[in-house]
Amino acid sequence: MENQALLEVNALAAHFPSRDGGAIVRAVDGVSFALNRGDTLGIVGESGCGKSTLARAVLRLIEPTAGTVRFAGEDLLALSRRELRARRRDMQLIFQDPFASLDPRFKVGAILSEPFHIHALGTRQWRRRRVAELLEQVGLDAEASLRYPHEFSGGQRQRIGIARAIALEPQLVIADEPVSALDVSIQSQILNLLVALKKRLTLSYVFISHDLAVVEHVSDRVAVMYLGEFVETAETEVLYTQPSHPYTQALISAIPELEHGKRRERIVLTGDIPNPEEPPTGCRFHPRCPHALPKCARTTPETRNLQSDRSPHLVRCHLY
Repeated sequence: MENQALLEVNALAAHFPSRDGGAIVRAVDGVSFALNRGDTLGIVGESGCGKSTLARAVLRLIEPTAGTVRFAGEDLLALSRRELRARRRDMQLIFQDPFASLDPRFKVGAILSEPFHIHALGTRQWRRRRVAELLEQVGLDAEASLRYPHEFSGGQRQRIGIARAIALEPQLVIADEPVSALDVSIQSQILNLLVALKKRLTLSYVFISHDLAVVEHVSDRVAVMYLGEFVETAETEVLYTQPSHPYTQALISAIPELEHGKRRERIVLTGDIPNPEEPPTGCRFHPRCPHALPKCARTTPETRNLQSDRSPHLVRCHLY
């Protein structure tokens, strides 16, 4: 029996007026994807490409400009505020910054109990037991509930943030750069914790990062984002062994090779990411693409499936 899609996003857009009001910033522009139950979709791309905005638009923390978002078959964009608040129990977010995401005025016990107060769940005794269980699940002692966030290290704070995200037993967790603010020595511990919780709690993840090596470790499928659009989406092994879009190829070539004597040919991109207020015509990547064709500057490429006999390998490029 095939997995059913838990999350279906179609042609999602999030546009904003520029600071001077003279242009529209197309932060997310026509993104589509599906996430099956129990799977992890990794989303990668350079800073400023729209990854975090996409996460917030999916959860309706910001209102999308266009498109549809269906969660367990339900149209999230059609829900009232009250209906959406009830639905949020099933959808949670892990923030990037473990220092800014925890209120320094409250003890950890109060922070982890807050979701239960919001949704009117359990008695006081039940909430205390549940807080102790959550801390244990993320590798902290129950006594941590009596301390303030500033008394913990960055890795410990992120464990508290993860505990808060799983408190209501959600089906979907969106992790927005959850390890980028942590020391490298701590990152692997947090990643292994997320993988273990996924199996134990049957979670589905959208995992956002600019680090392709991190995304490879946790994801079933990977989507590569550039200037508000997905340019390539495939199963993790396929994307890392057969990258097809020139942007994906450049990103893969930058991953350090740990095996002695083995080297990747480095693809160095020239120029910076274009201004999203004035994206290039045609293919948005063409000013930096080493394989650009004349039509790339004029015509927007369609998304093509390079692997119709298996899980889709979608590429948005005129080379195919």
